[in-house]
Amino acid sequence: MLPKVFEALQQEKLDLAESLLSKLLRAEPKNPIALELMGVVCGMQKRPADAIHFFKKCLQEGVVKGSIFFNIAKALHDQRKFSDAIEYHKKAIQIDPQECENWINYGLSLNNLNRPHEALECYERAQALNSKVPTIWINKAIVYEILQDYLKAQDAYRVAYHLLDAKKGLALWSLLLLEMKICDWTNFSGMVRDMKQALLESQKVATTFPTLLLVDSPALALEAAKLFTDDAYPLATTNKPFVIEPHQKIRIAYFSADFREHPVAQLMAELFELHDRSRFELFAFSLKDPAEEDPLRRRIKAAFDYFYEFENKTDQEIAQLVRDLDIDIAIDLGGHTEHARTGIFANRVAPIQVNYLGYPGTMGASYIDYIIADTTLIPEATQSFYTEKVVYLPDTYMPNNSTRHISTRQFTRSELGLPEERFIFCCFNNYFKINPDVFDSWARILDKVPGSLLWFRDGNSLAKSNLIEEAIKRGISEDRLVFARRIDEQSEYLASYALADLFLDTFPYNAHSTAAEALWAGLPVLTLIGQSFAARVAASLLNAIDLPELITHSQAEYESLAIELATHPEKLAQIKQKLEMNRLTKPLFDTPRYTKHIEAAYTLMYERYHSGLPPDHFYIAGAQKS
Repeated sequence: MLPKVFEALQQEKLDLAESLLSKLLRAEPKNPIALELMGVVCGMQKRPADAIHFFKKCLQEGVVKGSIFFNIAKALHDQRKFSDAIEYHKKAIQIDPQECENWINYGLSLNNLNRPHEALECYERAQALNSKVPTIWINKAIVYEILQDYLKAQDAYRVAYHLLDAKKGLALWSLLLLEMKICDWTNFSGMVRDMKQALLESQKVATTFPTLLLVDSPALALEAAKLFTDDAYPLATTNKPFVIEPHQKIRIAYFSADFREHPVAQLMAELFELHDRSRFELFAFSLKDPAEEDPLRRRIKAAFDYFYEFENKTDQEIAQLVRDLDIDIAIDLGGHTEHARTGIFANRVAPIQVNYLGYPGTMGASYIDYIIADTTLIPEATQSFYTEKVVYLPDTYMPNNSTRHISTRQFTRSELGLPEERFIFCCFNNYFKINPDVFDSWARILDKVPGSLLWFRDGNSLAKSNLIEEAIKRGISEDRLVFARRIDEQSEYLASYALADLFLDTFPYNAHSTAAEALWAGLPVLTLIGQSFAARVAASLLNAIDLPELITHSQAEYESLAIELATHPEKLAQIKQKLEMNRLTKPLFDTPRYTKHIEAAYTLMYERYHSGLPPDHFYIAGAQKS
């Protein structure tokens, strides 16, 4: 019997292995080898509670092996019981101190408890045992990033990148993203070439974000998303079909790790409050608990009928809890972003699952039914690059919070380190959205507008020094770049936009919530529209506020219009005046109007489901077909 089990495991036929082991354990319920192997099978099937059960039964039979303690620790880690996992890691290490994997997983649990220095010590121990294991270097790099030691993180990712040989994708994506964060473009063209090649070879993907940042290609974005989802979050096959009768109110569940002072929460807060409670019952599932509860989180909590905090529960536990609540529509506000929990949706928590707002692209997942968009974002010709069916809202896909207060404080330029009487371009996007082509454009614009400056948010010092170095390479002096101090108070931060003259957008990953901020604060945003979702967001917002004249279609047009607006103050003044008139009269910041549209979308999804119709593309009244 056991030889057949081992053969099934080698062939990854887990159901067969489980069946054989179940038969063996019925005959020999105390067989320690069968108990241990059953624990291994359960772990591979992502059933950590069952795995722990069998491993502990093995211990009860007097078998004391480091591998059993290690596997219990790993299963506890999968249950997000990191403190408990550490106790079993210690026992495994006492028995097998020379086992490299014990130290690696011990470090993972420590890092999840926000103990990065101790995690790093574990990885160093593992490295001393076997420095050729790529995951050691990847985990070291992650900790160095947390500690903001970006150069060490970069070195560690590069070691992993070379060790992985033909499977470089696992380290490549993380290395690319780190180098974008610090604006290190030394190997930029080669890395982008390697990324495209890795996608063509269907290599595993560690994160999908670099694809959106570096390539304006819906096709490559889809390929990266599918590779990532299929590997990391495959559809669970154990859940029973839904049998949900129509409710008196449609049960809407929003899932997010960002119910706190965060762009997603800032955009959604008023929408949550305006939902029609006579027609919808609102559930919030918070996937990450903040260190302290800020006013925005308290405001959001008050907007929901039910607010659950689920950070320390497994995807499977959350899925079961949500299924027990008979949710009609589950809405993922995270997508493939930091702290998102795609595994919850892989377990099918509701008959209708929606990709919305947090991630600017397809999830590449068969179990996400719809994506919320508009006709600017996803023209009909590009629908095939989305695994979801597209729901087209009128105006724009992005909700906005028209209650966001702009301080009446009038900053002087000197307060923020800005010179007087100079034309100020600004870009407050994250540094990782800047790339060499964008910076080339900005350098040419600065060269053609004498005395003009480019104002950035304050950020990591390495990115700042790299940007200054890149400017000098392009013949732009250091004093033409300004890194103003960060303003944490939101209303004052919005007021500071008044000191800038024109916002220069990035490409292919546009300003999203930042573009909305700038427009709300009265600052025009100049954008270049592309083909992918991430490259069309700013255009969506500008169309919704009736400023299409700020949407350009080529790098040359983008540069020409920036120069024209900077050198023809009367034309820029006319655009600013139009923006001021449109802020409160056009759809972009009309949250009650937007709320009616998104509720109409939810209602139509719900009605289709209960009519026995599959998900399909549809337009909400007012949305014009492309």
